[in-house]
Amino acid sequence: MARGDLTNQEWAVLAPLLPAQPVQGRRWRDHRQVINAICWVKRTGSPWRDLPERYGPWKTPYQRFRRWAADGTWARLKAQVVTLAELDDDIDWDAQVDATIVRTHQHAAGQQKGARHRRDAGAREGIGRSRGGLTTKIHTLADGRGRSLASLITPGQAADTRQLIPLLNQVRVATPGPRRPRVRPNSLTGDRAYSSRANRQALRDKRITTTIPQPKDQIANRLRKGRNGGRPPAFDPDAYKRRNQVERGFNRRKHWRGLATRYDKLGAHFQATLDLVEMLDWLRAVPDGLDLRDRT
Repeated sequence: MARGDLTNQEWAVLAPLLPAQPVQGRRWRDHRQVINAICWVKRTGSPWRDLPERYGPWKTPYQRFRRWAADGTWARLKAQVVTLAELDDDIDWDAQVDATIVRTHQHAAGQQKGARHRRDAGAREGIGRSRGGLTTKIHTLADGRGRSLASLITPGQAADTRQLIPLLNQVRVATPGPRRPRVRPNSLTGDRAYSSRANRQALRDKRITTTIPQPKDQIANRLRKGRNGGRPPAFDPDAYKRRNQVERGFNRRKHWRGLATRYDKLGAHFQATLDLVEMLDWLRAVPDGLDLRDRT
């Protein structure tokens, strides 16, 4: 086992969740070797053709990564590992929300000519132009320990506030027994970028305790209206001090150079890279021996 490969404990948890070998046709190369190869590429940010010989031909992990990105396997694996964490009662449902910018490498920015086509393709693939050049923004709603419950990618110039409701709608964690999946956290903490009337109303409708400070312009506008401005929203300064967990989660996952810098040209492939890294972030917290089939 090389540095960065899946440990025996991690593999014991992940192996039962992987797709089964095909009944007909050529058998797949060993899952563990291929996933370790994919992890090596994403962890180092190296081209697929530079894959070390110990992982076999480079085309095998490249094609499997693309196939599983297209059919949603990476997203499904992440969801199942999060479910295992819920079985172990390991999820902190005092959630936090934030976003981070990722620089886009020139190999990921190749698009067809024409300004209109570049603009439409950039929005579709999650590549935009901001002060830092071509960038992608990762929006994440994390649990109280900084592990992602829901994530999505947008062009780098996209506003954070418009992504909160889509993130909330993505939360869906299966629970033990016949109960419905859990779709909302107990509370949510975010910075001033998420302070808007629509966001606060959506959080009230979902009965989620909110800790989001108001920006100065919203405070001034409320005071200018006098009684008609209403009361200031509730704010818990002690809960807000714990908001750094989501930022710590970003820093932890950005140790993967293939995520800290975007090399994937297609948005679906970069989303798959994000799902893979977030799945492994959860996998380290799941104890060996848990099985989805043990739910009662």
